[in-house]
Amino acid sequence: GITYLDHAGSALFPESLLKAFTDDLRNNVYGNPHSQNISSKLTYDTIEHVRYRILQHFHTTAEDYTIIFTSGCTAALKLIAESFPWIPEGTKQPSSRFCYLTDSHTSVVGMRGITASMNVLSVPIKPKEILVAESRLPAEEQNCTTPHLFSYPAQSNFSGTKYPLSWIQDIKSGRLCPIKLPGKWFVLLDAASYVSTSPLDLGVHQADFIPISFYKIFGFPTGLGALLVNNRIAPLLRKIYFGGGTAAAYLAGEDFYFPRKSIAERFEDGTVSFLDIIALKHGFDVLEKLTGGMEKIKQHTFALAHYTYTVLSNLKYANGAPVVRIYSDTDFSNPDAQGPIINFNVLDENGQVLGFAQVDSMASLHNIHVRTGCFCNTGACQMHLGISNEDIQRNLQAGHVCGDNIDLLDGCPTGSVRISFGYMSSFEDAQTFLNFIIATRLSNSDAEIPLQSVTKLPTESVPDDHLSFNKADKLSPILQIPDRGLRNIPSEAETTGSWPPEPEAESMRAAVSETAVPTCRKGGKPITVAKIYLYPIKSCSAFEVTEWPVGNQGLLYDRNWMVVNQNGVCMTQKQEPRLCLVNPSIDLKQKIMVIQAEGMDPISVPLEDNTGKEAVTCESKVCSHRVKTYDCGERIAGWLSAFLGRPCRLIRQSSDMKSKSHHKNTKGLSSATNLSLSLVNEAQYLLINVASILQLKGHISARLKEPLEIEELIRRFRANIVISAPESFEEEEWTEISIGALQFQVVGPCSRCQIICIDQQSGERNKEILQSLSAARGRKTNFGIYLMNQPFSSSFSNTLSVGSQVLPVLKENTEIQPPTSSEEKCSG
Repeated sequence: GITYLDHAGSALFPESLLKAFTDDLRNNVYGNPHSQNISSKLTYDTIEHVRYRILQHFHTTAEDYTIIFTSGCTAALKLIAESFPWIPEGTKQPSSRFCYLTDSHTSVVGMRGITASMNVLSVPIKPKEILVAESRLPAEEQNCTTPHLFSYPAQSNFSGTKYPLSWIQDIKSGRLCPIKLPGKWFVLLDAASYVSTSPLDLGVHQADFIPISFYKIFGFPTGLGALLVNNRIAPLLRKIYFGGGTAAAYLAGEDFYFPRKSIAERFEDGTVSFLDIIALKHGFDVLEKLTGGMEKIKQHTFALAHYTYTVLSNLKYANGAPVVRIYSDTDFSNPDAQGPIINFNVLDENGQVLGFAQVDSMASLHNIHVRTGCFCNTGACQMHLGISNEDIQRNLQAGHVCGDNIDLLDGCPTGSVRISFGYMSSFEDAQTFLNFIIATRLSNSDAEIPLQSVTKLPTESVPDDHLSFNKADKLSPILQIPDRGLRNIPSEAETTGSWPPEPEAESMRAAVSETAVPTCRKGGKPITVAKIYLYPIKSCSAFEVTEWPVGNQGLLYDRNWMVVNQNGVCMTQKQEPRLCLVNPSIDLKQKIMVIQAEGMDPISVPLEDNTGKEAVTCESKVCSHRVKTYDCGERIAGWLSAFLGRPCRLIRQSSDMKSKSHHKNTKGLSSATNLSLSLVNEAQYLLINVASILQLKGHISARLKEPLEIEELIRRFRANIVISAPESFEEEEWTEISIGALQFQVVGPCSRCQIICIDQQSGERNKEILQSLSAARGRKTNFGIYLMNQPFSSSFSNTLSVGSQVLPVLKENTEIQPPTSSEEKCSG
């Protein structure tokens, strides 16, 4: 099963909530609440009941607070910024200030864009600054009525730190000042993270604005939030736009508008999401029935976080070095000061950070779902990871943007890993996560020598018999990593080795870096093409050929088709490993693609581009990039659905809208952005080296009970071009290559995902493969290089053939940087 540890990202909804909601919809008719008929009156009354239920949940009443429904917490924050009674700079009155804690969500910090347009200054406040700002203003300045707004989170979504709710009254009363300035302070309490697992009593802690998102509490519905507004400030709010349902009266021909009296109706433009609001009633009912209330959720989730933190913080390598670095302001001893969030980075034996993307990939192999990055909280990320403002700007120039998988730059982390617990979390979830860390970090088998670039094999060239593959080879039994009992966490004496060991690696890297790399490869045995594969259907089985035409997008018909689910979303082996059992082959003479699978009759699809009027066109996304496609029809859709056991369809990329290359340009590839891509993730071709495979094979075989066959390992890496070179990993030193008349530019290394853990002949997973690669490559999961074909301008044949000689050009002493993309790289 799945171990879900991203409850701070979204809660999970129980089946009983959906059942209660759908039963409600079956038994009642809910009309538009702006109409006056019976069904509409039922909707209006139910919405008002839900408003009262929300107020009850937060221990307050309609006398003190108004509920304004929004599309989420972010929309609520935007509403505050637009409607707060700011006094701009340049007037006779003292001007307003918007102050916010730097440990705030992006949506809070983004409010300064609106305040700046209103000529109102914003002031970021660090947590340590608010703690020492206890100074009262002189009596004559306390009478100033200029409104200021201070925003802070009740709970940091980064670290789980709970900031004192007592700040609300202290700031409003003047006992605590964010900045020393005359005026009247109002408080915005960002409660989105806090209220998912903790009770909030607004009868005691009367903030002026409280934005929330309901999916953080219930998991369903999404796209619905609310702003709780203190009725004392509600009349002061200003609104410019008026939408449907907000006007008591207005004239279309003259500038006359009179708003509704109700604050909620005045600010809820258009028809509210009334069915989603009705679902909230069932959310509150089910939550209370399953848990007994928010106080019990608070205690339950904190107990899990406290236990996990205690074990995690005490994990050590054999040399005494910590396994993780935890980013926290507390010692997890008090649920009033710490929420159920643990933020950390995994370290190697020498204290170097392992990238969060690698940890995420390994966790996914164990069916553990975590969150990585900076979690839309750059301020907290900078504070805890020691990232300067200059670092942020430098990282952006290097291609790193929020939400991508570039986890390390110059050896420094750009983000971290976050786990979080919710009311559905169990002790078993915590144990599963801890066992995952122990199994992958403290395994005795990790004490091995890393593989290195340009490391000669014992033999000067790859023996010919290594290139004679036997297709009858069977998969070695899958290694199951045993869970270590949490009560028997290895002591320093019991754990040896590291993942990966670094001293030897560093010395070897230094030796390589001190050697000047020539511009052209000289001497040695020739490099030849050993294997050619294309993958007509993305993420399905390989089609091996001895020679094949080259088109504008790469190998002809390579990844021209893909399988999508019932929602039109691309399916890969990450979600459906049995895709590797779908075997497509191309018959150029008959102009068909034949698709086969065990237990199914073969089926064919024409190669002609069927983009006529009868084709159903659609738009899909591949690696976050939009492509235009068309559906291949009901017959093949039924065939695939029957084999995979789930509704799916086959679609093909339309010839009139090819995907453009979206990688970061490398030196010498000035026209790369104009090159066309098929449905690949990153580049036209992926190349791997048999010598590199052989060295990795030896490394993996030492960890497995039975060795992997070389062809099986090659197929896992899903390359287009497999070469036979004398030296392992020498391909990583190339900047461009020639194969016959074809010219290729090296784009960068391929950072591997969990697809390499799937046996391409059985569809079974083996977690050990990715872990072994990471251990072998020195905290990286790079294997193989991406290529783009230079524009072809020659009279020679556009054909790639097995046995052709490969002529590389070596790069200077610079490391190939992986292509920049927000998606995890894989060969698909």
